Amino acid sequence: MKFASPLIAAAVAASPAHAAPRTETTVLAGGCFWGMEWVFEHVKGVTNVVSGYAGGSAKDATYDQVSSEGTGHAEAVKITFDPTQVSYAQLLQVYFTVAHNPTEVDRQGPDIGHSYRSAIFPQNAEQARFAKAFIARLNAAHIYKAPIATKIESGGFFPAEAYHQGFMRKHPYFPYIVVNDRPKVSALEKKFPALYKA
Repeated sequence: MKFASPLIAAAVAASPAHAAPRTETTVLAGGCFWGMEWVFEHVKGVTNVVSGYAGGSAKDATYDQVSSEGTGHAEAVKITFDPTQVSYAQLLQVYFTVAHNPTEVDRQGPDIGHSYRSAIFPQNAEQARFAKAFIARLNAAHIYKAPIATKIESGGFFPAEAYHQGFMRKHPYFPYIVVNDRPKVSALEKKFPALYKA
């Protein structure tokens, strides 16, 4: 799904700008964290991506408990990036365009449940204001046939178990990956060539 050029221009222009290089983080949830992690690992300016659980509490942030759909967590990724190389607006463009389907409620593709919801966990007030405005612009532009389901949420981030980290790099031909996630990385390269890194 393509963004209208004026919308992209407006989003990028409004994105928080920084003169000096520094590291920022943001947390995004959009279904299974395997694919989200691999997509953002291929974005220039992103220096680290960790799969984990956002929201809920630390004591029950385990895969088995989160999968029970009773803990309130969302599968998510914590993205560390250099804002002098990639803006928060550009990360949101990737998130809303290729990383997941922001119109699906409590699911992504074959995965169903509240832990697979679309949600942004801003790491500061600036990110929260920008994400809220970004979603409002998307809805106003009617880019999608359905309303944006993405919610702005708060809560901690808890890294997932070690076997989940870098799952796609370790298992590139795992059937779930081939069907559901490899196309997202291909779409990133096609739609955002200036942001893509091999």
